[in-house]
Amino acid sequence: MARDGLEAKVAEQTRELREGNEQLKEVIAKQKKAEEQRKLATAMLTRLGYRVSSVSGGDEAIAFVKKTPVDLLVLDMIMDPGIDGLDTYRGIVGIRPGQKAVIVSGFSETDRVNKAQALGAGSYVRKPYVMETIGTAVRRELDMP
Repeated sequence: MARDGLEAKVAEQTRELREGNEQLKEVIAKQKKAEEQRKLATAMLTRLGYRVSSVSGGDEAIAFVKKTPVDLLVLDMIMDPGIDGLDTYRGIVGIRPGQKAVIVSGFSETDRVNKAQALGAGSYVRKPYVMETIGTAVRRELDMP
């Protein structure tokens, strides 16, 4: 599907959900030093019609989710300094069992990605990614029961 077609489809599905009074929120936990990547991911998801909250690391993501339920997490597997994506997700599912998540990383899929998926995380997206790739992964996870 062409990028414009995907964007239109995702935007239409998002509007339909919002019209049904369902709020969509995502939290993106990324490396503190990767602020530009976090801003880019936030911009992509915002352009696709999602309301995005962004934090700079795993501990901050856990604290955020403890106070604010979210529909989906987009977690980077490598977050320095601090805990990685697996430990972040493990902490979050301890608070919010069944929490939906998309895992992203600039590295190949690893044992830690597989462990996060065994805990319930969904799609793995390799960086760098384009709007179509992250949009499809987010939509797929949000549509899962």
